[in-house]
Formats: sequence, structure tokens, C-alpha cells
Amino acid sequence: MSQAEIVAGVLWLSLTAYAVLAGADFGGGVWDLLATGPRAAEQRRAVAEAMGPVWEANHVWLIFLIVGMFTAFPSAFGTLALALYVPFTIGLVGIVLRGAAFAFRAHGREAVGGASMWGVAFGAASVIAPLALATAIAAVTSGHPDLWDTPFAFLLGLFAVAICAYLAATYLTVETEGTPLEADFRRRALLAGLVSGVLALACLALSPIGAPYLWRALVGRGLPLLVLALLNGPLALGAVWFSRPRVARVAVIAQVVFVLWAWALGQWPYLIPPDVTIQVAAAPTGTLTAWLEVTAAGAVLLLPSLWLLFRVFKARNPAAIL
Repeated sequence: MSQAEIVAGVLWLSLTAYAVLAGADFGGGVWDLLATGPRAAEQRRAVAEAMGPVWEANHVWLIFLIVGMFTAFPSAFGTLALALYVPFTIGLVGIVLRGAAFAFRAHGREAVGGASMWGVAFGAASVIAPLALATAIAAVTSGHPDLWDTPFAFLLGLFAVAICAYLAATYLTVETEGTPLEADFRRRALLAGLVSGVLALACLALSPIGAPYLWRALVGRGLPLLVLALLNGPLALGAVWFSRPRVARVAVIAQVVFVLWAWALGQWPYLIPPDVTIQVAAAPTGTLTAWLEVTAAGAVLLLPSLWLLFRVFKARNPAAIL
């Protein structure tokens, strides 16, 4: 395996970490916006307590991905940044707005009680950001990076929002285990799981027309992982249904990983199909070597720090630790 391929694999790992961790934060905003019933205030408080200590740290993976792309694959980064300027800008504005709204609301008089202006902004931005970023992904997988506003792209965006909501609700069943809120988030996890499953199948059915390169990737080298994703879906829903929150959390995480890596494996070695490969877009060897060395040194500091962060704050509920 070449240096460029190793770098691409590391960057895909960072995308996976962002989807699994920050995706749940986006989903938390969805459930904050849709909090209902006599325990609505408690639901919002559970979302805030789960996100509060870690949501900023979860964006480390997005920053790492962006910096890695323009360092290691500058020509591909330039192509994507120009072609997808609009959805990227919308997504980044959404990320900034939701962070600001979350912070302002946390220090406001309403805190995490009833709905407020900042709460609505937080929830709306939590929908807009993954929706916009997923339309950009759809454009790349279609082989036409400038076509991010197609029906397939919008459908994939809805799937991204649904899977984020699924992740969040599943995580929150663990965070609230043994309390009345567990049942609230369990029902939401079931709903989000069913919706995301329907949308996933719809995306798969539409991909031969809307994203032919993605379709060929999924039914080619990506097929084994796609099959695992299809088999794992009912397992995850079953774990939610039978009130096995920690099993459900692992299964939903696995669902996201299977889908992302089925795409990566099937599309390999292309960064932007059908023309831009990893080798063609790669920076000079010296740059890749330096990037790998710096990344290895940084990981020695970053990974234990993140582990400690989660350990300290999630240890308040021992069930929240895997």
C-alpha cells in the first residue's frame, strides 16, 4: 500500500469518527427541537448534559479531515471546494450557528426548559448542517461534484439527518438508562431507525440513476459490507425494541461504519469518480511523509486526551462507557 493510500485511509477513519460522534450531536439537536410531552424539559436537559462536555471535541475530526485533505490531496480539495462551495458553506454556517445557539441557550434564563429562540436555532441548524453536507457527498458519489441539488442528493440528505437522529436517540437511551426518559428515547430510536431504514433503501433503489458510480461501488467491492449493513439493520432495531440499549448503541454505530466503508471500499482508489484517483491527487512524497509523521505524533497526545475526556464526563453514568 502506498503512502497516499495510507493517508486516504487515515482520513476516512476521521470521517467515520466524525459521523459516529458528531452525527449523534446533530441528532441531539433534532430531538431537542422535537421534544414533546410532559417530560419535554427533561428531554432537552438530557440532550444538553450528554452533549455539553464533548460536542466541541467531536469537531476535531472534521478539522483534521479538512486540513488533511488540502495538505495531502490539494488538487482534489480545490476541485471539491469550488464545485461544492454552496453546500459546504451552508453546512459550516449550520455548524457554527448550532454551536453558538447551544452556548447562548445554556447561559440564558430558559436554560434547557421550554422552547426558546436559541433552542429553535440550535435544532434547525442541527438539521441543516448534516443535510447540506450529505448533499455534497451525494454529488461526489454521482461523479458530478457540481450536481448537489438533485433529488437523489436531497434524499441522501434526509437519510443523513435520520441516521444522526437514530444515533442520538440510541446513545440517549444509554445515558438515561433506568429513568423514565429511557422509554422516551427508546421510542424515538425506534422511529428514527425505521425512517432511516426506509430512506436507506430508497437511496439504494435510486442510486443506479442518481449516483451510478455509487451503485457500482456498492454492488462491486463494497458488496460484502453492504450485505452486513442490511443484515445489521434489523439487529439494531431488535436491540432497541427489546430494551438492550448498549447492544443497540454498538449495532447502530456498526451500521454507520458498514455504510461508510462499503462506499469507501467500492470507490477505491478514486477520490472523485470517475477521473481523480488517490495517486493522481496526492501531494509530493515529502509532504505525505511529513503529514504521516506529524499525525502519528499528534495521535499520541490526542487519543489519550479524548479517552480521558469521555471517561471523566461519561463516568457520571457508568452505563455510558462502552
